[in-house]
Amino acid sequence: MSDEPILRSDEKPGPLSLFALASLSIAVGVFTGLVAAWFRMFLHSADGWRTYFIVRAHAWGLLGFLSLVLGIALIASLAAWIVSRFAPEASGSGIPYLEHQLRVGWSGDPLSIAIVKFFGGLLAIGGGLVLGREGPTVQMGGSIGHLIGRAFQRNQNECRMLLAAGAGAGLATAFNAPIAGAVFVLEELLGSFNLAATTTTLGASASAICVSRVFLGQSPDFQVPALGFLEFGVFPASLILGFLMGLLGVAYNRSILAALNLSARFTQFRGTLRAAAIGALIGVVGWFMPLLIGAGDPLTQNVLNGKMLLGALAYGFVLHFFLGPVSYATRAPGGLFAPMLTVGAQAGTLFFMLWRHLFPYLNATPQHFAIIGIAAFFASVVRAPVTGIILAVELTGSFSLFLPMLGATFAAVATASRLKDPPIYESLREFR
Repeated sequence: MSDEPILRSDEKPGPLSLFALASLSIAVGVFTGLVAAWFRMFLHSADGWRTYFIVRAHAWGLLGFLSLVLGIALIASLAAWIVSRFAPEASGSGIPYLEHQLRVGWSGDPLSIAIVKFFGGLLAIGGGLVLGREGPTVQMGGSIGHLIGRAFQRNQNECRMLLAAGAGAGLATAFNAPIAGAVFVLEELLGSFNLAATTTTLGASASAICVSRVFLGQSPDFQVPALGFLEFGVFPASLILGFLMGLLGVAYNRSILAALNLSARFTQFRGTLRAAAIGALIGVVGWFMPLLIGAGDPLTQNVLNGKMLLGALAYGFVLHFFLGPVSYATRAPGGLFAPMLTVGAQAGTLFFMLWRHLFPYLNATPQHFAIIGIAAFFASVVRAPVTGIILAVELTGSFSLFLPMLGATFAAVATASRLKDPPIYESLREFR
């Protein structure tokens, strides 16, 4: 990886160029919002059809079981084959690839990457692999940004900013979280809050959300009742939760890399047999626990409802912790965020149950700690604490948890850093 700075000081745009760049960022956001909204709507339909098929398959007995397992195996292998055949750059999350492009320059055909990411992501995530929709939308948005920058003959530095702005717009649309999308780009992809980068990123995210909400609605992705402010006595519990999330994040990162390293040994037929085997495993899990496969939004919503029993929550947490890394090892298009949100909510709720048993007068609810868990786990895995906090708030509409989330994310990042575990996307860039 090159150590060359992403944004060169000698290519910073002047006032007129900045205005043009800001105008183009709106176009990037509009197109990204349209594509990402359609992607989300198709995924929602695919989830419904998958659930419908699983319910019907149970009436067929063994034939239904085999149909489900072989069907998901076939879909997963097809998603992996499309990537390897038409656009290898579209494999996996896409975020490490974009980070690489921001540093060394674009490679590959952005239109092919966007098309493969769209249809491959529909197959992989809609088929049941435990992957997030933000991976495809981020890379599609980045490809759109680069295409528009090239079409208007912007210089290399401005094309980088439009690429990053498109990525932020894709993330914003994936979770209906405009601020989190913009902040993720500035905190993680660019590592810069200069005026030009901030303006283009905010412009693209805002316009993408304006367009996508026409199709997806105004409400946060997860419905959570209004939560009150927590007393200062909850702060020590938040710090301890953050410490545990730091350990858990390190374990999760190493699980992802272990799954990738193990699966790298099986590359026959463009990796389709590897994807088929993992898809078959997902099919077996889906037969018994259909809520645990796919992107995981219904499962996360159930956790945030605070009504899951301890046993179901515990085994769901263990399975989901490993299904995400295993699914990612297919190299099919799909991200890491959505599975991370589910694991963080589950872990936070489990911690609350244990803490309340030891300290029954804790003035909090399961929802409080599920949301704190989302922010802390994200921060420990990605090492982007500000994005984690804002994402958790925008996803749930809960604005009363900033103080405990600050404590938890601080402890999570400090713990993961002390263990010298690199952020997941840094590791995945090296894995390329």
